[in-house]
Amino acid sequence: MPSADEILKKVQETLVDALGVDDDEVTPTATLIGDLGAESIDFLDIVFRLEKNFDIKIPRGELFPENLATADSGFVADGKVTEDGIAQLRAKMPHADIDSFASNPLVSKLSDLFTVEMICKFVAARLK
Repeated sequence: MPSADEILKKVQETLVDALGVDDDEVTPTATLIGDLGAESIDFLDIVFRLEKNFDIKIPRGELFPENLATADSGFVADGKVTEDGIAQLRAKMPHADIDSFASNPLVSKLSDLFTVEMICKFVAARLK
């Protein structure tokens, strides 16, 4: 199994190729949307490239869960993710830093969970 540094390097290369950003921008704490400018269509490309670069299979919605924080999901109230929603995030995204998000669970901040480090943790768990 590759080391954490090797995984990070390959994830960085993947994101540079997929998003057309400079490699120095792809730090572990960089958010895909806020810092790297990813759009929803880019997530499909990122998953495809990760599968190819790491020789893994990523089922749809596993790395980037869909519709978790929509108004009709029952997990959002007054612009915040509810306790049930936080529990659902923990279940669906064990590789993300839900604890820091839970301290101020604004729906508008949900995209901040998608970081380079989160992808690295996901890939590392897949490779075990």
